[in-house]
Amino acid sequence: MTRTTARIEDPALLTGRGRFLDDLDPFAGTLTAAIVRSPHPHARIRGVDLSRARRHPGVAAVVGPEEVAAELKPFPLAVKTPMPYYPTAVDKARFVGEPVAIVVAADRYAAEDAAELVDVDYEPLPPVVEIDDALEPDAPLLHDTADSNVATDRTFTFGDVDEVFAGADRVVVGEYDFPRYSSTPMECYSVVAEWQDEADGPAIEAWANFHGPFSMVAVLAGAFGLPASRIRLRIPADNGGSFGIKAGIYPYVALLALASKHAGRPVRWTEDRVEHLLGSSAGSDRRMRFEAAVSADGRVRGLRADLVDNVGGYLRPPEPSTLYRCFGNITGAYRIDAVSIRSRAVVTNKTPTGLNRGFGGQQLYFGLERLMDEIALRCDLDPGELRRRNFVRGADFPYATPTGGIYDSGDYHAALDMLLKNADYQALRQEQARARERGEYLGIGLATIVDPSATNIGYVGLATPAEQRAKGRGKSGSTEHVRISVDPNGLVSVLLGTVPQGQGHATVAQQVVADALGLPREQVRPVVEMDTATTPWTISSGSYSSRFAPLLTSALVEASERLAETIKIAGATLLGADASAVELAEGAARLRADPARSVPFRHAAGVVHWDPGSLPPGVPARLYEEAAFTPPESKAPSRTDQINSSLCYGFVAELAVVRIDAETREVRLEQVFTVHDAGTILNPVLLEGQVHGALAHALGGALYEEMRYSEAGQPTATFMDYLCPTSAETTYALDSDHLETPSPLTRLGAKGCGEGSCMSLPVAIANAVADALRPEGVEITSLPLHGNVVHQLLESGALTTERKN
Repeated sequence: MTRTTARIEDPALLTGRGRFLDDLDPFAGTLTAAIVRSPHPHARIRGVDLSRARRHPGVAAVVGPEEVAAELKPFPLAVKTPMPYYPTAVDKARFVGEPVAIVVAADRYAAEDAAELVDVDYEPLPPVVEIDDALEPDAPLLHDTADSNVATDRTFTFGDVDEVFAGADRVVVGEYDFPRYSSTPMECYSVVAEWQDEADGPAIEAWANFHGPFSMVAVLAGAFGLPASRIRLRIPADNGGSFGIKAGIYPYVALLALASKHAGRPVRWTEDRVEHLLGSSAGSDRRMRFEAAVSADGRVRGLRADLVDNVGGYLRPPEPSTLYRCFGNITGAYRIDAVSIRSRAVVTNKTPTGLNRGFGGQQLYFGLERLMDEIALRCDLDPGELRRRNFVRGADFPYATPTGGIYDSGDYHAALDMLLKNADYQALRQEQARARERGEYLGIGLATIVDPSATNIGYVGLATPAEQRAKGRGKSGSTEHVRISVDPNGLVSVLLGTVPQGQGHATVAQQVVADALGLPREQVRPVVEMDTATTPWTISSGSYSSRFAPLLTSALVEASERLAETIKIAGATLLGADASAVELAEGAARLRADPARSVPFRHAAGVVHWDPGSLPPGVPARLYEEAAFTPPESKAPSRTDQINSSLCYGFVAELAVVRIDAETREVRLEQVFTVHDAGTILNPVLLEGQVHGALAHALGGALYEEMRYSEAGQPTATFMDYLCPTSAETTYALDSDHLETPSPLTRLGAKGCGEGSCMSLPVAIANAVADALRPEGVEITSLPLHGNVVHQLLESGALTTERKN
């Protein structure tokens, strides 16, 4: 199946013919909106005066907290904690940048001028910024309806954890902090919404550069008290990146729809860069503590994990997803038999969190892989050897983790061997020894991670105790839909159920269907625009968690095979042969034993369209097929809180080489060696694109990007103080290699590959920096690791050379 083909998406993008939402005008007479945002991180709203704004020339409507509270219900949450969330602040502002009102006018200039006339009477309240602050018993409450700032708190135990720890030769403890950083796609949020008063009741039609999951449609419906069928969501063909963050656009869809209702016209809003950094979303910052029960030979027998996520002002759906997305693979690539987990999410006066490429895995593996390096140090083992001793073995697949994950396939030892050979690991260690003799800081860091893909959204159910989950009403999902049709000229249209943001879904879909039907690629036309009224979809549909390669391509194969059977029957009718003797190849239906006897594919399709009476009895004149690939391995959480939280589990082995300038303390990433096992490779060029993109995204979180907040709760809000890596920072030498262990669970053996290095490179860099600074006794427990941080670590009096037992 491996095929190198050019991306069919590129010509339009490279010639300025992209169809992004700002290029489209889907409704006549559309007005423009501006959003009034809170300058305070925590403040009671004592009153809002909208009168001056409403009198401003060109203003059609102004909607504030009073209208929002009166006309919308709080968004349905994943847990029952009483922390209601609306698209604007209602009683309090809980983060800087939270919407408070929306102004609709004839153009953006008038809307923004009028927005400055909205007068909000704030009563500032003490801010709660960090996790430790939120957990204090006397901390100011963000939500007066709740008992504390803890939004969810669950404890899980699998195996006899206490007994394993009691019998351990040593217990290794690590406490780590993962920073809050964001996605910064080239195209920010954009929404155009129209409230429609129809004879059979109100309806909403909205265009948005949303990427799914479509569980948010149900959330929108719940807020308006409408059936989901009355909300039509449309997504344009082109989406300027997402990396997870555009799942958080749904509150603005609700707000724009309400604004349209008041204005009596469709309303458009496009987010600017400051708004995006200030108020859209970010990956959650996490405080974590790991304890490992370790035998004398370095085998990890038990694991305790205490995870606390800072989710910002609200537990905004789909949170607490970040805590549970990697539940099934929380033991990583290692055979660990006994596990206990405490998972908490706290609310603070920061921007609410959501999906960020690799979400949940970035945080998990930073702690787990730092811990593995610490264990190697305590056991006097090379970090690679320590991992090798603990890996799941090839003979163990399919491997069941204590928490319910079922690893479908892999060869972790072979991947690590490939990595170390490609890097010439021993030579690197020798070079490091020479560098240390010269007083230089050169570090080598490893990370080996399991890469989950085709997420089963049922993991969100773990936030609710089993006894509170209604029997017979479980939630699960790894379904993707496609619809394929053939026209009278034999041209094939493929309607995808995912919403790509540049990954090349159309290219691979064209390739898969063309191969299945024996056609040249140009005879297959993929359609990637999404319309919830006409495109097949389910709650779990969308482009997230590397779902396309394992799930949607499997659906493509199933639909193509059914179409192929009909075309073969039609071709056999023309050839006067039995359908079982016909194959589809080279654009024709031909006899397998005599390829010279053939008819063009288009002629066979024409029979179905023009002469269905000639088909054998019982054969329907049907040249369109829908397929929904629903793997039976993706089920709701068990009553014992186990879940296979993803369908497929790939593998990444990564090695980073860093050099730290002894004077400036700048951390320079010099080399990256990476080996990915994503099952069957569908398109090597696109796979490499995903690897390169994930590395760049990870580099930002490891060395540059951080959503910093002052003690007063004021955040970074521009690229002047939020530093993203550019081409100048991605000059490291890269050696990228691949291993293929096809998944037995997907039709093509493919696994996902879009997030792996986002999860592995940050901790590989951290391990390399720790390795470089080990002679100085520096411990690395957090990110990012830019020069200022390294300087503080080296100069600070808190620095210690003693290891904690």
